[in-house]
Amino acid sequence: MVNRKELNPESSPRAAYGARLRRVREARGWKQEDLAEALAYSSQHISAVETGRKPPTLSFSCKADVALGTAESPDSFERQWHEMRHGSLLEGFPEFVGYESRAVELRLFEIGIIPGLLQTPEYAKALADGEVQRGSITTGQAAERVSVLMDRQAALVRTRPPLVIVVMDESCLHHAVGGAENMRAQLQRLVEVAALPNWIIHVSPFSVGAGRSFNRPVTLLTLADRSVLAYAESQVQGHLDRESTFVLPMLTAYHQLQAEALSQAASVAMINQLRKGTP
Repeated sequence: MVNRKELNPESSPRAAYGARLRRVREARGWKQEDLAEALAYSSQHISAVETGRKPPTLSFSCKADVALGTAESPDSFERQWHEMRHGSLLEGFPEFVGYESRAVELRLFEIGIIPGLLQTPEYAKALADGEVQRGSITTGQAAERVSVLMDRQAALVRTRPPLVIVVMDESCLHHAVGGAENMRAQLQRLVEVAALPNWIIHVSPFSVGAGRSFNRPVTLLTLADRSVLAYAESQVQGHLDRESTFVLPMLTAYHQLQAEALSQAASVAMINQLRKGTP
């Protein structure tokens, strides 16, 4: 083959992606022009991705999976893109984000901080900057985390948006992040989101005490086929559970948690009271 550029897949995640794309394409007996036609890209674009000169996008990866028959597989190009894009994040998190962007229902419980999908950019940046100051991450990783979070929030804005139910421990509202002005804006964001038809926000008050179902953050995702996944994080990794034997009891516990929390109207009233009383 003339002018074929050989890649070292170990040189970078982008090179590994490009080398694999070429390998899978050639295994089907396709030329770059064939893949370009299937993906509605130019052959020059395919060449640039395969040689690492142009980074792949999520859209490109999803189209490649459909064309090359790797969709929904453990080694899909979408999954490889998430792993490459979120390389500085917790192990297990990229896989979770892929499911989160396709879920039809999300149920969230958070302790201590505002749930990520509800954070303003300023609040998210203040949290990330705190980790930089503690030496946990670099400034580049902090910027990436905020960028990824904004992408996750944007993915929920769809023609048919998912139902999102949030239960926040009352501590989330009292943990000051980024100063008074930042907190006022963050609390205002909660009030605005609670007014949207596909969002339901509850506060689990301190008075619930030992009746609270969970003692750590939890996310439950319902997919289009009505299967339910559970995601939780430790300090060093995230874990996605698909086994119904473990997940369904968590769904029951979430319903119990929601029943013990304040109504949305009472929750918004508490948020407004704190917002107006923030010094």
